[in-house]
Amino acid sequence: MPRVVGVRFENTPKIYWFAAGEYEYAPDMSVIVETARGPEIGTVKMLPKDVEESEIVSPLKPVLRIATPEDLERHEQQLAKRPEILKTAAEKIAARKLKMKLVDAQYTIDGAKLVLYFTSDSRVDFRELVKDLASAFRTRIELRQIGTRDECRMLGGYGPCGRVCCCASGCEFAKVNIRMAKNQNLSLNPGKISGLCGRLMCCLSYENAYYTETNKLMPKTGGKVKIVENGETVATGVTVGINQIKMTVRVKTENRDGSFDVSDYPLENIVKLDSSSAADELNVSKDEEAELKSIED
Repeated sequence: MPRVVGVRFENTPKIYWFAAGEYEYAPDMSVIVETARGPEIGTVKMLPKDVEESEIVSPLKPVLRIATPEDLERHEQQLAKRPEILKTAAEKIAARKLKMKLVDAQYTIDGAKLVLYFTSDSRVDFRELVKDLASAFRTRIELRQIGTRDECRMLGGYGPCGRVCCCASGCEFAKVNIRMAKNQNLSLNPGKISGLCGRLMCCLSYENAYYTETNKLMPKTGGKVKIVENGETVATGVTVGINQIKMTVRVKTENRDGSFDVSDYPLENIVKLDSSSAADELNVSKDEEAELKSIED
């Protein structure tokens, strides 16, 4: 079985596997690894272990060496240059009147390539810009367009919950969609369910599995139910609301004098009078879909 070591790069919470070779590793040790962009410096976050071939995404790149003091010094010098690089690159972009937003700049550890990350709402013809940048920085230039989620991940920030953004904290979730917000009984207001990146919040995916299973147990709004206590039916009514966190159902019942009561009951005291459930009413209308299209992936 291949022996791998887990390495994390700057501004990237995800840990990547590399062929460990015969080196001796320690936690948070700096290493030089081979990547698609060239040799880069990273930090050891998972000590070597043997894994099955089926768990590896080919090709498995190698660790080139343990970072030397010269590598670390060169890396610090490259980081110190970043503000000036971003400033110069932004001026070149403005001069070409290109509709692109510069996000970050990173050198490969050998200085042979400078990668500039940017966002844009459309495709950008940056061939002339590359020539300008190559002339200014005297190295090979790679311009890489990224999405707004990647921008948020690289720059970091805090979500409305007060915690570091999910994408910047190392969480990996499935693709987020409007149905997940509907599934969790959230207001389909773009300002309420979108994150700093302007897209649907990643945490909708994190909590979705719980709501999916709970909604199968809950009666749908408007569904007829029985309220049971100690095995006896005490009333019948209509569901007017559910609370998936408290596992309660709000039921409207009619009194003998024609008035109505609305009260919350534990789910265990509710018996559905048909086979429907809250999971059956998760359709997103065409108007809602059109309004929220811009914040969905």
